[in-house]
Amino acid sequence: MSRTKIDAAGEPAEPGLSISAVERDTGLSKDTLRVWERRYGFPNPGRDALGERFYPAEQVDRLRLIRRLMDGGRRPGKIVGLPLEALRALAEQGPAPAAAAGANGERTELARFMELTRAHQVEDLRRALSEAILRMGLDRFVAELVAPLNRLVGEAWACGDFEVFEEHLYTEAMQGVLRTAIGNIPSSAAARPRVLLSTFPAEPHGLGLLMAEAVLALEGCRCLSLGVQTPIRDIALAAAAQRADVVALSFSAGSSARGVLEGLADLRGRLPAAIELWAGGGCVALKRRPPAGVRVIGDLAGIGAEVARWRDQAGPGSRGATNSVSTPV
Repeated sequence: MSRTKIDAAGEPAEPGLSISAVERDTGLSKDTLRVWERRYGFPNPGRDALGERFYPAEQVDRLRLIRRLMDGGRRPGKIVGLPLEALRALAEQGPAPAAAAGANGERTELARFMELTRAHQVEDLRRALSEAILRMGLDRFVAELVAPLNRLVGEAWACGDFEVFEEHLYTEAMQGVLRTAIGNIPSSAAARPRVLLSTFPAEPHGLGLLMAEAVLALEGCRCLSLGVQTPIRDIALAAAAQRADVVALSFSAGSSARGVLEGLADLRGRLPAAIELWAGGGCVALKRRPPAGVRVIGDLAGIGAEVARWRDQAGPGSRGATNSVSTPV
């Protein structure tokens, strides 16, 4: 449905399509459009007097091209932010065989897990994931299987190949397997650093948090997880009550940059200086504008270096039980 948008002065602006019309026109779901808006800054719809989204013709043309390129093997993260001219140039090149071959190779390796999810065979999915942990060891499982599989599932959802409930089935299965594996890692109450893990109230995604917890546990840390969506005040209270050395937070790519930065500044002000605040995940604001007093960890591979740095600074008397565990669980 085409309507007229209202500009900042209250005057009629160029006509645009509603989000429902764009969904029908491009085949991109409403959820996908909203996620791209948060994650990539495009599309950037206008709003009518009731606050409803409307998309101008130029943006709809770009979305059509993006969908065509995705069908030809391009990944959303590589093309969604490109201008119309660049998209047209890519479309003239046709499918990207090299990129498609790489993606197909990765999908072939992980196809079993994807197909089990599509078939809704949750118990078989859990069993296959558990077998992979035993075969690979938890450290390799997280880095070499969970991380790329998460990406494939996210792309499948963004392309409309996965329904929302199927993405949720996958997430629940993976979380259950990771929790069991983490619980099997030998731990000591004297282990240091003591790391409190959580996410902010607006961050419901807990899979990244569990991946970080697995790596920290393998490094011999004492992990205390509050789960997701904990109020900032309660994170600070829990850190004091649990005598945490570190508070570690995870942020997804869709997190509000302003909310992340303001929340971290608030939490940093509530924590004693002796408690370090670590932040990681896909939120680009962390890399562009690292908040004062917050240690930003770029990826899971950087966790070990941060743990080693903390122990070096804490000194031999504060190490506790720090034997790293990297054997299969």
